[in-house]
Amino acid sequence: MSQVLALPTRRDEAFRYADLPALAPLWPVAVERIVLGAGEVRAMAITHTGDQPLARELLVELAAGASFTLHLLNAGTAYGRFSLTVTLGAGAEFTLGAAQLAAAGQTLEVVTRVIHAAPDAISRQTVRSVAASKGVVNYLGKVLVEKGADGTDGSQSVRAMLLDRTATANAKPELEIHADDVKCAHGCAVGELDANALFYMAQRGLPPETAKRLMLQAFVAEAFTGAADEEVLIGQAIAALEAML
Repeated sequence: MSQVLALPTRRDEAFRYADLPALAPLWPVAVERIVLGAGEVRAMAITHTGDQPLARELLVELAAGASFTLHLLNAGTAYGRFSLTVTLGAGAEFTLGAAQLAAAGQTLEVVTRVIHAAPDAISRQTVRSVAASKGVVNYLGKVLVEKGADGTDGSQSVRAMLLDRTATANAKPELEIHADDVKCAHGCAVGELDANALFYMAQRGLPPETAKRLMLQAFVAEAFTGAADEEVLIGQAIAALEAML
């Protein structure tokens, strides 16, 4: 008889900030495997913009020289969780651009584990999050460079914008390196809209609300730079932003 997989607790690192009551009806989450052969190139875009809770878990395996690009918009009005585990072969490349837009008290989160298992692989992660009202945005991301994966080039750029003092952003980028001759970096910042920039735009005749919208649109658009359907993704993100403001 098969055993039912127990619901995680907050002691599980990947679920430290999760909305466990919202996750419970979706548990267990089926694993979706994406496997790219040697030299294969693939791009994918995933959007969560509905009013139903959603949890997805992707397991990505990239053979030598493969390239996978994923763009993700997490902007549903209910709980949304995306968990990614990516394993890179020699010379493989993984790019993630993700935007999260949370308001009305919902929790949205992206959890990544990128494993450089062989030399000369590249990973790039760009995550931009906006939270308003009592919204919560989470990002937990680990880059693991295994022994022998020399020449690794990995980066994480994580930024979150809080529009209200009641909003919350949790971010935990992490590097674990067991190889030499690697280039890895991560940057993380949580803050509010730049008051000086808003003042500058107001001095040039832009109403405050218009200036705020333009700054947020530019901020979120950073996650979708280079996407094949960049305009569509940005349009959906702008619509979600408008509903928040």
